Amino acid sequence: MTAPIIWHLPIADTHHLSASAGELSFVGGAGDFDTAGRIRNPGDLDKQIKGAMANVAEALASESCTLDDVVRLKAHYTSERDDWEVIAALARFFKVDPMPAISTMPEPLQPFSGQTIQIQAIAQRSWRTHADVRAVPRPVPPQRRALFNGRTVTGGLRAGEFIAVANRTAEDANGVVLHPEDGVGQSHFIMEKHAETLAALGASLQDSVKLEGYYFGNTREQWMPLSKARASHFREPGPAGTVVPCHRLNPKEALTKVEVMAMRELRNGYDKYIPREDHWPARVWDWTYATPYRQAIRLRDTVWLGGQVPAQPYDNKGQPVMEGQLMPQTRFTMSYIEDLLRPFGRAPSDLKLMVCYFTSTGTEAETIAFAKTLADCVGGALPPMTLVPKPMMHNPRTTVEIWGVAQG
Repeated sequence: MTAPIIWHLPIADTHHLSASAGELSFVGGAGDFDTAGRIRNPGDLDKQIKGAMANVAEALASESCTLDDVVRLKAHYTSERDDWEVIAALARFFKVDPMPAISTMPEPLQPFSGQTIQIQAIAQRSWRTHADVRAVPRPVPPQRRALFNGRTVTGGLRAGEFIAVANRTAEDANGVVLHPEDGVGQSHFIMEKHAETLAALGASLQDSVKLEGYYFGNTREQWMPLSKARASHFREPGPAGTVVPCHRLNPKEALTKVEVMAMRELRNGYDKYIPREDHWPARVWDWTYATPYRQAIRLRDTVWLGGQVPAQPYDNKGQPVMEGQLMPQTRFTMSYIEDLLRPFGRAPSDLKLMVCYFTSTGTEAETIAFAKTLADCVGGALPPMTLVPKPMMHNPRTTVEIWGVAQG
């Protein structure tokens, strides 16, 4: 009997749905796609969640993983639902506690026609059998607790050495957003809560390997105060970071949202910092103020990249090249990724996850053209990808930001 053909994205370029680096396995933006790359239930979020999760499980099986092996799940969704409803809908697919750390991001656009959600997963084979498993609960506002039927929602999860902390806004345990109209205050609150979660897992923000966040704004003046607030919680060497504009957040008073992933080892009963190797070729751009972040770090057979943008090389002025031109800027940005991987003896073909934010009007044709440009730059089969179209990136002149994880 012939096995059914696995689902795929509606692009012509050869692409992987899952891949592994070190102990981790990745699934990119899984949607409710059928074997022909079509969305099976256009516009229906509930049915698309079911179909997308089935596709996540199918992709994980290729890496000898199941849904029980997922440590971190992230959903970019387009709906009037709030985050708690989406988290609850996703949590139902995880029958064993602790559930993974689930991050959600409301988006006005999706990459393909009829799509309402795409789901990214990071798994670690058989982590539930490891001696070192720790979880920290995430407070659920009283008015949303019935969604979870008494289950504990995971705020942070440690699966051996890998730690995932779910993204969050400045919403407190009662569902109230603190520091309304103050993005800096919200940023500090979020980072302090992440620090508390990591501490309960035997780690600290300094163990972070990746920070990913969102903010409202399209000027440097709007970005910088929040950026400085986040950065103040790290010292060098900090994590690889990616922060891009958002166009929706829940609750509506929220101005920013941040998550972190970290790695820390347990040795002889003590939690220890894992040293990391980092490289920053001179050509690769720098931030417009001194930050503790790194552009590329390697540890435990994984290379984590910061979000790369088409900024002028050999410079920290933040000026873009090829202003406003998505495809040329994408090729240029991918050249930075190639530069960053080269000192580790790696190339874009070694990427096992790629997360791409790009300016779009929301058409599938734009996504397909963007994916074609990525394929030309990778020079082989595309890795698992999360493709997130945005009405605008940091400003009209900068149209793309890409980060990823490579086999180290």
